[in-house]
Amino acid sequence: MSTAEQPCYTLIVTPADSEPANEMQLKSDLENGDLRAKTEALKKVIQIILNGEKMPNLLMTVIRFVMPLQDHTIKKLLLIFWEVVPKYTSDGKMLHEFILVCDAYRKDLQHPNEFIRGSTLRFLCKLKEAELLEPLMPTIRACLEHRHSYVRRNAVLAIFTIFKNFDFLIPDAPELIANFLEQEQDASCKRNAFMMLIHADQDRALSYLSSCIDQVHTFGDTLQLVIVELIYKVCHANPSEKSRFIRCIYNLLNSSSPAVRYDAAGTLVTLSSAPTAVKAAASCYIELIVKESDNNVKLIVLDRLMALREVPSHEKVLQELVMDILRVLSATDLEVRKRTLDLALDLVTSRNIEEMVLVLKKEVVRTSNSVEHDDTGKYRQLLVRILHQCSVKFPDVASTVIPVLTEFLSDNNELAAADVLVFVREAIQRFEQLRPLVITKLMETFPAIKAVKIFRAALWILGEYCTSPEDIHLVVNLIRQSLGEIPIVDDEMKKATGEVKDDDIHMSGGNIQKLVTADGTYASQSAFSQQVTVNKDQERPPLRQFLMDGDFFVAAAMATSLTKLALRYIEQTEDKKKKNNILGETMFIMVTILHLGKSGHAAKPITDDDVDRISTCIRVLADHSPLLYNIFNIQCREALSIMLAAKAEEDKQYRMKERHAVKVQADDPISFMQLVNKNELGAGENMFDLTLSQALGMTAKKGTDPLTSSKLNKLLQVTQLTGFSDPVYAEAYVHVNQYDIVLDVLIVNQTSDTLQNLTLELATLGDLKLVDKPQPVIMGPHDFTNIKASVKVASTENGIIFGNIVYDTSGAASDRNCVVLNDIHIDIMDYIVPASCTDTEFRQMWAEFEWENKVAINTNITSLPEYLEHLVKSTNMKCLTPEKAMSGDCGFMAANLYARSIFGEDALANLSIEKPVHPREAPVIGHIRIRAKSQGMALSLGDKINMSQKKTKAGQ
Repeated sequence: MSTAEQPCYTLIVTPADSEPANEMQLKSDLENGDLRAKTEALKKVIQIILNGEKMPNLLMTVIRFVMPLQDHTIKKLLLIFWEVVPKYTSDGKMLHEFILVCDAYRKDLQHPNEFIRGSTLRFLCKLKEAELLEPLMPTIRACLEHRHSYVRRNAVLAIFTIFKNFDFLIPDAPELIANFLEQEQDASCKRNAFMMLIHADQDRALSYLSSCIDQVHTFGDTLQLVIVELIYKVCHANPSEKSRFIRCIYNLLNSSSPAVRYDAAGTLVTLSSAPTAVKAAASCYIELIVKESDNNVKLIVLDRLMALREVPSHEKVLQELVMDILRVLSATDLEVRKRTLDLALDLVTSRNIEEMVLVLKKEVVRTSNSVEHDDTGKYRQLLVRILHQCSVKFPDVASTVIPVLTEFLSDNNELAAADVLVFVREAIQRFEQLRPLVITKLMETFPAIKAVKIFRAALWILGEYCTSPEDIHLVVNLIRQSLGEIPIVDDEMKKATGEVKDDDIHMSGGNIQKLVTADGTYASQSAFSQQVTVNKDQERPPLRQFLMDGDFFVAAAMATSLTKLALRYIEQTEDKKKKNNILGETMFIMVTILHLGKSGHAAKPITDDDVDRISTCIRVLADHSPLLYNIFNIQCREALSIMLAAKAEEDKQYRMKERHAVKVQADDPISFMQLVNKNELGAGENMFDLTLSQALGMTAKKGTDPLTSSKLNKLLQVTQLTGFSDPVYAEAYVHVNQYDIVLDVLIVNQTSDTLQNLTLELATLGDLKLVDKPQPVIMGPHDFTNIKASVKVASTENGIIFGNIVYDTSGAASDRNCVVLNDIHIDIMDYIVPASCTDTEFRQMWAEFEWENKVAINTNITSLPEYLEHLVKSTNMKCLTPEKAMSGDCGFMAANLYARSIFGEDALANLSIEKPVHPREAPVIGHIRIRAKSQGMALSLGDKINMSQKKTKAGQ
């Protein structure tokens, strides 16, 4: 055979190569090649053996020409080679060549280089052949006395593994290791020896621990961890031993290693439920959170604290540590702070609420004085919410919280100011005794409010809750001051032309100087500044600036508030002149705003909705009938009360459901396996299978076979990849596990040929990534095999996995063959879970998210609630709109929906549907607006909704 006709052996590394490596070429390289050639050849021999080829002719070549080499890389490769090479003949007898291999093992165990000794000892842990290990036992025992700790450490592991698998080879191993442990000084060696005694002879391990229990705090952290593990096992197996070792666990709570303290605290609470033990463990957890810099560690330990809170007896102990828990707020991570505040809020009591509120107030002030960055505003918003909940939970502290929070209404961070207003609205509604304080503080802050949404909400609160004539006059004056000089259009035109009244000279920059004339009289001399005609947009009052910017929605809210105030004032005052004054004042303000909106002086014209609202308010003031008074001043307040009560009840149910979720009902029947009638078991099913299926949560409904049901569920996730007539049949079971997709592909060789280098080649479309490339396999005629592949998912998008199967056939007419696979579509619903958020958070995200997908309703469902239920079920989203708000018979429905992906992505949806009046059985119409931060999320959800609508329309 010529050189050109010989296939190069290096092709075996690439699965797509067409011919196997040449055994003769490999043998030549192992015998005559240089060090590099022998290294590469040995790597390829290992690869070929792993692919299924035995290659027995190369064993003696490796022993003769490779094994004597002293190169460290060769030594490491040889250890892998001895592990994978077949060691038995076809009749089950050990190959004679391994007598030479045993001798090589013995020499390596006596090698002067500690690395070769240690790596050989590690390799012996993987050997499962007692015939090979038996001649090496004296040498292995001698390694326990080697001068280097690396050799001694691995010698202990080798003896442990050999004793566990073949105890007859070294029956005195526990005694040998116990003597070794008493004399050893190295921490890692002592750790391995003690770990072996735990599993091999627990009595000896306990005896050693008892002899040095007072010195445990001086040991290394690795040994301390193993000691904690031993104490946990012993005390659970024999509870009477707790008193013997509990003091040792207490001492380990002060270890220098955070890992030891963490494990010791967890062991302590499992061994003892005494208040002192729980308090010591919780204090240890808190110290770990405060001192550790890794946020992941903080979150893990916080979860442990929250788990302690779930135990009723532990909760009372944790309530005394609320102030210590608040020390965690020194962390910079927002998630850590959020969980800390939630935990503190659940634990706070009337005894320490004042201290907690004092700490939170300091935190709020500190955030206002610190440098503003992304998380500062969110943290301030979080603090406001917690203070809000504290005030609702403990009304006595509301009076100290309100003055601090109202100062943030003028904050540049609109989110925090909005939460303050939500708190103020609920406080003024719930606590009638605090209304004068709230109104006073709100009116003090009102002129400094900069955000239009906050201004609008503050107007509503003042208009709703100012009842006395004095407060009403103050609010109207505040509105007049915020509007500036009216009529607005005339005043703006005068400023534009530079016409300024004498009274305005001082305000517009004129300088007045008093002079003495010749006859002794005084005269005034004015010098006008040229700055009078300069644009004064920045000096306009806040409400006028909002109106000049074209935001007339705030004017509609102001009109409603003025109407309520005027109607209430008329109801309380008998003086007709004062009544007429207040009516004239409020109507004049509304008319001048209408004039401004239609004059074209504002940046945007007033909308028709705002015109209708303001005009309606003017008409109501003109009529001031009792019916309208009832609507504006009584029913509005009742609607707010109903809304707050519904929200409080929803929050309460959510917390109770989250905290006290019942896994098993009290009246659920208990199944005793020994009492199950054999006739109730399906054919071919045994008791173990039934028990296993129930343990895995795969039980089916009564009257069905649970194993059959679970198998059917699994079959639903099987995707056929090739046709039945293809030479290679393939199907895949797709298992989605959060961030990973595992493909278990069954491949069947339907031909009479041996398929060589059969490779499953996969590719992905979307935000998917193939983790590892499946290795090539060799399949005999009509053989089958399973190949697994892992795919990482990085974001919530519909993804596609596609590829093909390539293989070689044996024989003279061999050729590279390819079978194209069907696509595997990954459903977005596997990564979306329902979630909750507040109305403020929903509006904020709705404004921030840039990708929107508008989906038209196209279905045959005729009921509005039924369509909403179908949408929630098909998208895994949660409806945030309360059921009470959507109850009743109405031809229109609007609802907000929210969900989060396992990757932390948010998905928002707004449903707006209506039912046509004619014909009566007409399907609902409308649209769904989806918003998300990423384009893929918005498009994928829209596709899912369209697909579910088609199925519904088809009647499936």
